[in-house]
Amino acid sequence: MRSLEASIRATVERAPASCGLRNEWSSDPYLQARRAMEICNACRYCEGFCAVFPAMTRRRSFEDRDLDFLANLCHGCRSCYYSCQYAPPHEFGVNVPRVFAEVRMRSYERYSWPAPLGRLFRRNGFVVSAIMGLGVALAMFLASIFIEGAALSRPVLAPGDFYSIVPHAVMVWLAGGAFLFALLALIIGAVGFWRDIGGKRPISRAALMEAIRDALTLRNLGGPGTRGCNDRNERYSNLRRRFHHALAYGFLLCFGATSVATVYEYVFKWVAPFGFFSLPVQLGFWGGIGMVLGAGGLFVLKASGEADVAAPAASASDRSMLAVLSLIALTGLLLLALRATSWAGLLLVLHLGLVVAFFLVIPYSKMVHGVYRFIALLHDAVERQPLKPLR
Repeated sequence: MRSLEASIRATVERAPASCGLRNEWSSDPYLQARRAMEICNACRYCEGFCAVFPAMTRRRSFEDRDLDFLANLCHGCRSCYYSCQYAPPHEFGVNVPRVFAEVRMRSYERYSWPAPLGRLFRRNGFVVSAIMGLGVALAMFLASIFIEGAALSRPVLAPGDFYSIVPHAVMVWLAGGAFLFALLALIIGAVGFWRDIGGKRPISRAALMEAIRDALTLRNLGGPGTRGCNDRNERYSNLRRRFHHALAYGFLLCFGATSVATVYEYVFKWVAPFGFFSLPVQLGFWGGIGMVLGAGGLFVLKASGEADVAAPAASASDRSMLAVLSLIALTGLLLLALRATSWAGLLLVLHLGLVVAFFLVIPYSKMVHGVYRFIALLHDAVERQPLKPLR
């Protein structure tokens, strides 16, 4: 063990300051990440912990694009930090989860579209909260001007009653336009990220299916074996994985509810509101429950976790987005529960304002991590596929 540390120390001392190895306290997260990866590549104790370290060993040097790839492949389970003999208070100060969280935020900014809006990631927690607040305030202001007071206090009972409060065209253009903008921005960023990290090898069906399986099961949140993450200091737990699943699948169920309702309306000419036991309402109800439980659980875990492992900007972004998702789910559930009362109109406007603002901030919030993490998983699976010999 002493000979290993001596070898790493010699490597650090011989390295030029420009490569980041000697500049331990550099404010540039890429220099910090490069330094950490050089040390980890010499040690390799954590090679079996997750997908990051085997991917690291396939590299002898680490360019910024390699660090973007490895940082987005990291799920932040923290197992490497609590197992690392070179973590603080050791003089090497290796803190992979924290520095990778900072690199991820820089990568989101780098690939965001339009590029000037990428600066929103620098104070993301405040920006997301401010935009959501402005979205709700604007929705309420417009409602007070264009919607009659009687309509706002009208219960929603018969088909089409929702549209007597907020016209159908307004719902479609506001929510649909914001969603399409978010989708376009995410696609442009994803293409740039895939191209820059080296997505040149063909994607096999096996690699694609493996990446999908890893994303759906959150395999890399399993930690060493199946013990889970170090959510609270050094204790292993699968709580984060379960809460993340509840939030992710709850969100997908809610998206499915909207999709099914759209088919009902445009194909079968069935108009909302639908009965409680109808497919779109059931999908939305259970999806909302999953989002509330998942977002709330993750919020508690992040608040009670060790601050030294988390990057402040990334933590603020996480907490603000979890709060937003909770509010969207709660207002949706309240609208379902109180749609036959005089609160229906107010809740509908509030929920719609939150949803539209949410779509607008998706490309500049923590929500982009799902796209970039899947691309990193796919690139990792492609890298591990054996190359076919030349004929």
